[in-house]
Amino acid sequence: MTETVVSTSKPQSAAAVHIPELNTPLPAAPKRRESRLRALDGLRLIAALMVAVYHYAGREGDVTRAWGGSPKEQFPTLHLFATYGCLGVQVFFVISGFVICMSGWGRSLKAFFASRVSRLMPAYWAAVLLVTAVFALPMVTYKALSPSDTLVNLTMLQYPLGVDRVLGVCWTLWAEVRFYALFALCVVLPGASRRRVIMFCAGWTLAAAITQGAHQPLLDIVFMPEYAPFFIGGVGIYLAHRDRKDVYAWGIVAVSFLIGQHYAVADLWNASNPNAFAHRTTLGIVLVVAFGFVAVAAIALGWLNWANWRWLTVAGALTYPFYLVHEHLGWVVIHELHIGLGLPSAAVFFLTIASMLLLAWLLNTFVENPLTPRLRAALAKVR
Repeated sequence: MTETVVSTSKPQSAAAVHIPELNTPLPAAPKRRESRLRALDGLRLIAALMVAVYHYAGREGDVTRAWGGSPKEQFPTLHLFATYGCLGVQVFFVISGFVICMSGWGRSLKAFFASRVSRLMPAYWAAVLLVTAVFALPMVTYKALSPSDTLVNLTMLQYPLGVDRVLGVCWTLWAEVRFYALFALCVVLPGASRRRVIMFCAGWTLAAAITQGAHQPLLDIVFMPEYAPFFIGGVGIYLAHRDRKDVYAWGIVAVSFLIGQHYAVADLWNASNPNAFAHRTTLGIVLVVAFGFVAVAAIALGWLNWANWRWLTVAGALTYPFYLVHEHLGWVVIHELHIGLGLPSAAVFFLTIASMLLLAWLLNTFVENPLTPRLRAALAKVR
C-alpha cells in the first residue's frame, strides 16, 4: 500500500516535480487469494472416517462375509453409532459446495474443467484398477467384474449406464459430477458473481422442489433433489465466508439445512423396519446433518483458524484416495486379519483403517502427486 506524504516545504514548479504516482502505470489489482483452510482438510478426513466406520461396523452385506458374521456380533455397542456414519456423505456434499464455489470463483470454464478432472481421475483410475486386480486374486472370495464392465468404470459413468460398479462409493462421485456440471454451466461459464451465485442457489432449490413433485426420472437425474440441499448449503456458506453479514447467504444456508435434514430423515429413518440392522432416531439423523452444516460454517467464519497444523493438509490429501479404496479393499483386509489370522475385532477394525490410510498415502504420493499437475497442464493447453 502506497502512503501519501504531505510536504510543508516551499512548492516547486510543476515541471520540476516528479510524481511517481502519476508517471508510473498502476499495478494490476491483485486477485483475491484464499488462505488454506486446514480445518476443512481435517473435516474431510472426519467425514471419510465416518463413512469407513459405517462400512466396517454399521451395516450388513458383503462386510458380513468379511467378519464371518454380522458386525452386530463384533461390535455390540459401536454398531449403534456406526450406523449414522453413512451421513458422512452428506457432510462431504456440504464441503464440496463450499470448495467448488471457492475454487470456481474467477476461473475460466477450461481452467475449472481441468482442475476438476485432474483432481478426480488419477486416483480414481488407480483405485478401479487396483480393486479389480485384488478381486481377481484366487484367494479373494469377492468376484471381480468382467473386463468390459471394468473398462466402462474408468469413465465414471457406470452408475447412469447401469453397469456394475468396481467401487461401491462411486454413486457419490456421480452426484458430484452432476453438481460440477450445473455449477459450471450456470456460474463458471457466465462468470461468478454474488448475484449469479445467489440466483443459482435459488433456482436450483426451486427446481429440486418441483422435481420432487413432478416424479420425472430425467428431472431427478439432473436436479437430484435429495442431495441438492447439501451442495447448495455449502455454496451459501462460501458466500457467508466472503461476507459474514450477507443475509441472502445465511438464508440459503438455513433453507438448505431445513430441506436437507428432511431428505436425510426420510431416507434413513427405519423405525418401522423390524429387521433393520440398527434403528436410527430422527434426532440423531438431524444432529449429524446439523454437525455438517455447523462445522463448515465455523470454518468459513474463521472460528477454527487455530487448527492450523500442517499435518491437516496431509490428512486432507489422503481423504479422497482413502474414500475410494477403503470399502472393497477393507473387506479383504478384515477377512485376512480376522478370519485368517484370528485377530480380535477391535484390533482388526483399527488395523484396517490404518492400512487403508497407508494405501491412500501411497496413492497420493505415487499417483496423484505426479499425475495431477501433468493432467491439469495438458488439459489447460487444449483449445
